[in-house]
Amino acid sequence: MKIVLLSGGSGKRLWPLSNDARSKQFLRVLETSTGERISMLQRVWDQLAAEGFRQDSCIATSKGQVDMIQSQIGSEAEIVIEPEKRDTFPAIALAASYLYSMKDMPLDEVMIVMPVDPFVEQPFFNRLRKLERVVQTSGADLALLGVLPTYPSEKYGYIVPKNMEDNISDYLQVHSFREKPREEEAAKMIRQGALWNCGVFAFRLGFIIDMLIERKLPIHYEEAVRQYGRFLKTSFDYEVVEKTERIVVMPYDGEWKDLGTWNTLTEEIASPLIGKGTLSPDSQNTHVINELDIPVTAIGVSNLIIAASPDGILVSDKEASPRIKELLNSDELRPMVEERRWGRYRVLDFLKYEDGQEVLTKRICIQAGKNLSYQYHHKRKEVWTVIAGSGEMILDGHYRRITTGDVIVIPAQSKHSLKAATDMEIIEVQTGTELVEEDIVRLAMHWEEILQFCFI
Repeated sequence: MKIVLLSGGSGKRLWPLSNDARSKQFLRVLETSTGERISMLQRVWDQLAAEGFRQDSCIATSKGQVDMIQSQIGSEAEIVIEPEKRDTFPAIALAASYLYSMKDMPLDEVMIVMPVDPFVEQPFFNRLRKLERVVQTSGADLALLGVLPTYPSEKYGYIVPKNMEDNISDYLQVHSFREKPREEEAAKMIRQGALWNCGVFAFRLGFIIDMLIERKLPIHYEEAVRQYGRFLKTSFDYEVVEKTERIVVMPYDGEWKDLGTWNTLTEEIASPLIGKGTLSPDSQNTHVINELDIPVTAIGVSNLIIAASPDGILVSDKEASPRIKELLNSDELRPMVEERRWGRYRVLDFLKYEDGQEVLTKRICIQAGKNLSYQYHHKRKEVWTVIAGSGEMILDGHYRRITTGDVIVIPAQSKHSLKAATDMEIIEVQTGTELVEEDIVRLAMHWEEILQFCFI
């Protein structure tokens, strides 16, 4: 059995803490029993390890999330990288081609696909073993995991089984699907045995490989990456699940939540105040989550979410908070903070002049022992001022040591990299046109490889 975790999302519903670069699964707002704050990704990765599944798991994601994933769970995690964002059907197809051609997974072995960020307890992962057996014994092409609902939610999709009352096995035949019904309809469906669709699919690898062959799509990973634009940009639910006839569902009676909105996420946040600030005792069911260096104070207010980050500030009634997705214009939003495999950065200031010139100022934090890639930029010049720590740098093949107080000028097209000997902080000022993260040409990632570019 192989498990594929789908990591995606635009980050709109948990703005301003989440954004296009930092989706909900990366927010470190959950607490362990020891009080450590971890993300949904870290929690699920630890749960997989506890069940003995980590070595059989990989993460399917876009290029923009790779650094964040490696920063939070380490570089040993196996990652299947989409060359561009499309949807869950092409992402799952790409992962299948990877397991088939790069990992030599047999066609009759079971592949389980699940979101990277469900809020569940450990028994949920034990059910994945049973789901594997259902695929092997039921004769179905697809087996789903369906959660027994605890209330008639309008936010979830539903799986409607056939003849639930007559079933004595671990699984049910699926009759139909219903996406986000109204509360009255959801209540009626629950009385008839409907289950929440938690986005977990299981099938033999050959089921997807045969589908790709039939559609004349590549089944070898490297070719699938090259031809990724040919894969239909659609969801796996729509393209595969709803069109499959032999499909079963295994009920799961346990805790499951989609922590995708502020009102659901705050139900699982132990502390009502995270970050600098004050919350008065008469503020009931109010959460303040503050990533800024200035304090936030809330007095006598109830049922609110107050979230502040470099991207913006949100003050909302908790029940109304899902409407943020409708109000945001994502085209105007530039992520102001990002976590990378080497550390993190925060945008301090951004200016754009009438002549098209731009100036962007960042505070970059690099962890001891970590390094930036060996890279260059087409459209910008950079000036680095080291404000803390020390390390070693290569600029156009020239090696030098740098420390607190040093100022380094990096012209456009100049190849450069840096490795931190101690934790480092750098103020970076970019000048040029189109100051975007995409203007990076990476030549090497690992320091041992980068040193080969050094001639002095």
